[in-house]
Amino acid sequence: MSGQNAPPKVRPTQWRWERIARRIRVPLGFVTAGIYLFELWRRAPEPAAIAWSLALVLPGLWLRGYAAGYVKKNRELTQTGPYAYVRNPLYLGSILIAAGFAVALLSWVVAVALAAMFALIYIPVIASEERFLRATFAEFEEYCRRTPRLIPRLTPARASAEVPGQPETGTIVGNFSFALYLRHREYNSAIGAALLYLSLLYLRPALALFARR
Repeated sequence: MSGQNAPPKVRPTQWRWERIARRIRVPLGFVTAGIYLFELWRRAPEPAAIAWSLALVLPGLWLRGYAAGYVKKNRELTQTGPYAYVRNPLYLGSILIAAGFAVALLSWVVAVALAAMFALIYIPVIASEERFLRATFAEFEEYCRRTPRLIPRLTPARASAEVPGQPETGTIVGNFSFALYLRHREYNSAIGAALLYLSLLYLRPALALFARR
């Protein structure tokens, strides 16, 4: 289902930054993790804050898992499930999870570090991915007009006559695939979140016990 759209022009500075963003993605992640651990060591998290963080982390995990069961990367333009509400549900889920753990620590330092990481890394990545989709799928431009980038719609987007394979009007439909969820290994997000919660609850006591030996 490839389109005939010409690839949009990219400014040299934009292209350079996207290349830099890909290179610093992992190192910046380690820096952010270090800040997180330092803040955790600096002061004990409050149980109430950890409980409140679940209100962001659990929906974020659900959204990422739900999206992973629909997306077929590079094979078709996914417009079903959560993609009928927002173009980047995986990134939105990651934002919710990150915000939840900032709440768990009640740390503005962690919140600023996570916001900076999103601005420096994920905004260029989203721009690069959308440029690829625009050049690959003829219907992507129409999809963009119907569906927001990160702030979800309240109702699912409705198909138009310009979308191949869809009726002229009506809600875009699709089915969740557990096989796709497993193929994308989205369960790793849940495992990572569980390990972070274990660190919130037990890392400080474990380090204190080790230090007394």
